[in-house]
Amino acid sequence: MKVILKEDIEKLGNKGDIVNVADGYARNYLIPRGLALAVTRGNVRLIEEEKKRLQREREKEIRTAEELAEKLNALELEVYKKAGENDVLYGSVTASELAELLSAKGFDIDKKSIILEEPIKRLGVHYFEVRVHNEIKARVRVVVKKEEEEV
Repeated sequence: MKVILKEDIEKLGNKGDIVNVADGYARNYLIPRGLALAVTRGNVRLIEEEKKRLQREREKEIRTAEELAEKLNALELEVYKKAGENDVLYGSVTASELAELLSAKGFDIDKKSIILEEPIKRLGVHYFEVRVHNEIKARVRVVVKKEEEEV
């Protein structure tokens, strides 16, 4: 029996694919669980429209992500930390701190989206990446300055 997949199914196909499966598998498992539709002209047309809609949504998401990435690329953050000899920090600048700095600048970025190649443990200029979208990353500059001791 030929069916149109409504979801990605491992070892069978992706959403929108037309696949040939056993009649019992289609009638007893795929169709009742809403994972597939029987192949008819109406269902094929329905799936084609759904594919077009998803493509438009995906393109819109990518455009939005690219705009956000451009804004992040132009951004420079400053963080003040206590440092010892040779400009080595006591501790390090973490992804959570960077997410808070971005939040203070008006960007709602989850700390899990921040990619640090290595922990920031020295004063100076550093860069980190922000995963804005699966395919799009932004590179943000952060300047780590020495926190002045209060006397």
